[in-house]
Amino acid sequence: MNTVQLVLISGGMLVLLILLYSAFAGPNVAKASQRRLQQLRFRHSESTDAKVESQLKKAIAARKPKQYRQAGSESRIAALALRLDRTGKNWSLSQYAYVSLGLVIVTAVLLYLQSGSLALALAVGIFLGAGIPHLAVNMTISRRTAQFNAKFPDAIELLVRGLRSGLPVTETLGVVAQEIPGPVGQEFKSIVERIKIGRTMEESLQETANRLNIPEFNFFCITLAIQRETGGNLAETLSNLADVLRKRSQMKLKIRAMSSESKASAYIVGALPFVVFTMIWSINPGYVGGFFTDDRLIVTGLGGLVWMSIGAFIMAKMVSFEI
Repeated sequence: MNTVQLVLISGGMLVLLILLYSAFAGPNVAKASQRRLQQLRFRHSESTDAKVESQLKKAIAARKPKQYRQAGSESRIAALALRLDRTGKNWSLSQYAYVSLGLVIVTAVLLYLQSGSLALALAVGIFLGAGIPHLAVNMTISRRTAQFNAKFPDAIELLVRGLRSGLPVTETLGVVAQEIPGPVGQEFKSIVERIKIGRTMEESLQETANRLNIPEFNFFCITLAIQRETGGNLAETLSNLADVLRKRSQMKLKIRAMSSESKASAYIVGALPFVVFTMIWSINPGYVGGFFTDDRLIVTGLGGLVWMSIGAFIMAKMVSFEI
């Protein structure tokens, strides 16, 4: 048994132990106790704010999908199709599969011709073929979500002006679809089209909310649902919601500015080993050529990549804040 096989077996056993621990560890006791205390506080509180907060928490929990919660779908294929739809591009599952397979083949062939190690070439090819398209889709979704959140308060303000002028809600939705450019106008246009073919406004809004999975739009849908049940001035409620969303966006910008130095440091520290390795390889290929041929150096390099990935993940969590 050579070194590579020993490392692969050890890594497989470690992954198996982690999966077994995750399967039998059970829920977090501290979080469960905190949830029970919050439920008791909501149940016995006389405060209106506490009761409204309880209703919002129940509504949000009811809207969460049961499986594949990050993607909001029932199967992995449907989850991937939904993620591709959230990009706003006309990307299909077949195109995604072809791009991933092409990256795997090209990377594996080039690395095999350079190193002669089939296992290393396949491992790196599969890693890049699965990772690069996934990151590209995530970046596109994040960019479109940012564009949506930037214009969404303006759309709500336009709704408020339409309601105060006497227009019904469905008419104001059509005005928003025509006047607001970008993703907001596209999504509201799809809502108006569904209403025109006989769907209710609640169903149309909920379908868009499930597809977008944007908290700001979920707040909007929950606000409309609560207002229909409790009554009140819808224009005033939406005006307050627009003000809350603007303050939320300002808080995100402040957090981004405060964490920009940490992010820049993380990017520099993470990219420096690869930059140095590439420079040395271009100057003296024989000096680092053993990382592609020697089993011990291959294992050392893979171990370094794993530890760097863990460090990058920890730094990303340290500078990521939920609002």
